[in-house]
Amino acid sequence: MAVGGFSSKRLARLRSLLERHVESGFVPGVVAVLARKGEVHIEATGNLAFEGPGARTPMASDTICRLGSMTKPVVAACAMTLVEDCTLRLDDPVDDFLPELADMTVLADPDGPLEDTVAAERPITLRDLLTYTLGTGMVPAEPGTVPIADALDALDRSSPDGWIRRLGALPLVHQPGERWMYDTAANVTGVLVARATGMSFGDALRERICGPLGMKDTAFSVGGESIDRLATAYERDNAVTGEPVVEDAPDGRWSRPPAFESGGGGLVSTAEDYLAFASALLAGGSHRGERVLSRPSVTLMTTDHLTPAQRAVSGFWPGYFDAMGWGFGVSVRTRRTHLGPSVGSYGWPGYYGTAWYNDPPEDLTAIFFMQRAHAGDQTLPMWLDLWTAVYQAIDD
Repeated sequence: MAVGGFSSKRLARLRSLLERHVESGFVPGVVAVLARKGEVHIEATGNLAFEGPGARTPMASDTICRLGSMTKPVVAACAMTLVEDCTLRLDDPVDDFLPELADMTVLADPDGPLEDTVAAERPITLRDLLTYTLGTGMVPAEPGTVPIADALDALDRSSPDGWIRRLGALPLVHQPGERWMYDTAANVTGVLVARATGMSFGDALRERICGPLGMKDTAFSVGGESIDRLATAYERDNAVTGEPVVEDAPDGRWSRPPAFESGGGGLVSTAEDYLAFASALLAGGSHRGERVLSRPSVTLMTTDHLTPAQRAVSGFWPGYFDAMGWGFGVSVRTRRTHLGPSVGSYGWPGYYGTAWYNDPPEDLTAIFFMQRAHAGDQTLPMWLDLWTAVYQAIDD
């Protein structure tokens, strides 16, 4: 029997994989949601926590999880709503709303002293922010070895205005538009959205994306009435005892509104909520009769914008962009290398073990939610197995 073009028999392989990760103690629970051809298939196993009240609460599609970097696509979509109402333009400098980023300097040597700079060759634009080519971002380096890496890591996030002011006081690592750099652009976009709308970033997301799509559990913190649905997040196991280490408990960081609403990774959500967002993109910008973006905007978001020159010098390791590119806040598959997403698929994972991809050629949305630090890394063997399990189950 097939459900939404999936083989029920072959979907059992996916459930078996999920159960294996729970039974091994890797995570207390995990949920997968597959949507295809108007049908939604949910596989959930395990519980919200290893110990405490959450250990008696089953993982489900309405379990609240920390999104990590799966926040980034939602941020990009919100920014595009401001392009559509002509508040922002893709190729205008962001200086009017973010004067802290006007007249930037650029490091003469990316690994060199912060004082050795040249002038930026052009202003930073919204397109630079959405494609992560503004000139600064995550710089992987051992502490004390690269001055700009230490300076970026030390930026205080006690307020959006203070953070953007301190960021603007630092030089860019590269010229605007020169190469893709991760993470920081999404946080800058959040500050830009807040200033352009005249409201908090969270309120802007709620008004423009989450509210219209019915994403009632997607926010920068969890309300008291919902806290019992927030899964516990775990770190790597204790090296001595082998026991799981709690990274963030339900009464931890997300139990109260943050001082800095992080566009790079601050949202919590449910698989149900994220399916509404993903479904809207897959349908060209609308979901259940509510349009949040135009089809051309979705096309722009989900098209690879990296140039060959940017692709050649960017990424976390050589060849990072050999089989994928970058749209607005999402990766875009440019070459099929495994039994997994088709060319043209787009999406992104998150730090705590969440992952999402839309596959337009297959009319497929696939979402995974678990809560373990570093588990979103798509190079982990478990992800090759999970995506294989999804795609081998297609039965039409």
